Amino acid sequence: MRLGKRVIHGNALRGLFCWLTARYIRLVWATGRWRVIGGEHPESFWRADKPFIGAFWHGRILMMPCAWSTNRRMNMLISQHRDGELIARTIGHFGLCALRGSSRKGGTQALRAMLRALRAGECVGVTPDGPRGPRMRAADGIVSLARLAGIPILPATFGVSRRRLLSSWDRFVIALPFSRGVIVWGAPIKVAEDADAAAIEAARAAVEAALNRITDEADRQCGQTPVPPDDARA
Repeated sequence: MRLGKRVIHGNALRGLFCWLTARYIRLVWATGRWRVIGGEHPESFWRADKPFIGAFWHGRILMMPCAWSTNRRMNMLISQHRDGELIARTIGHFGLCALRGSSRKGGTQALRAMLRALRAGECVGVTPDGPRGPRMRAADGIVSLARLAGIPILPATFGVSRRRLLSSWDRFVIALPFSRGVIVWGAPIKVAEDADAAAIEAARAAVEAALNRITDEADRQCGQTPVPPDDARA
């Protein structure tokens, strides 16, 4: 996700940028006509006061704060890259928390933080193709987290009828105001705590397939041509 890093300098200006981004997200949500598909999946966890691991493609994170219609704590794994700081500060305006790290940098520390959050009954969000791709190809880190924590993964995404696709690696979707929009949740994906390498790979493939399926559905529901995954595998 490229966020004008040549322009955004200084803590105050970054703060203003993140505030304006959060205001824009709220504007898109307020002026759009939104539906939720599969909302019974997260609702069952929220009602039971149980945590889950949310899975979102990196290119579809813009409107995901609006999908979190609960006061339950959500901790998003955000990269330590400069772009990650902007995302972390933006989601903070929605009451969401950031855990900094990735599989490439700060991975062990981030894994421990996510496990602590899940064991405390809090939810965790992960972009399994982030922070650098390949686009819409899941790495196995999210599955390993689910195995260690014994917590299911819930895929989620959004689509809009009016959008701009950036030329970034993730084809980041910028939703436009006055759109028809849809939030789509997938069914829980469970990973056995004694899963071997073959089972881990099967679960990784299941997460990838589920996210791509609901993302295609979201685009088609809004009359858009689906964004294809990168040909390269994670």
